[in-house]
Amino acid sequence: MNPQQPQTEITLINTADYRESYANSVQVRVSLWDFFLLFGTINQSAPDKVSIANFQGLFLSPQQAKALANVLNQNIQQYETAFGEITLAPHAPGAVIQ
Repeated sequence: MNPQQPQTEITLINTADYRESYANSVQVRVSLWDFFLLFGTINQSAPDKVSIANFQGLFLSPQQAKALANVLNQNIQQYETAFGEITLAPHAPGAVIQ
């Protein structure tokens, strides 16, 4: 019989440079050592003209990237259970998904 460990208390603190932003573009770059997430907003000024204004880049270890993927998948499943399936717009073959 194993005695239960006491639950760790976690305190969240926002730093002075904390900010919240909206992103509708996330680009991912991968290397042997890390994942780089580049967040931005897409502006389509014409059918054939798209600009992306990048505003934040984050480096994650491979372990933290996998943990993030697990948390996102879990929350997407909960969202779809509550509100219905999330559908993605079709894209042209070979197109980069942002």
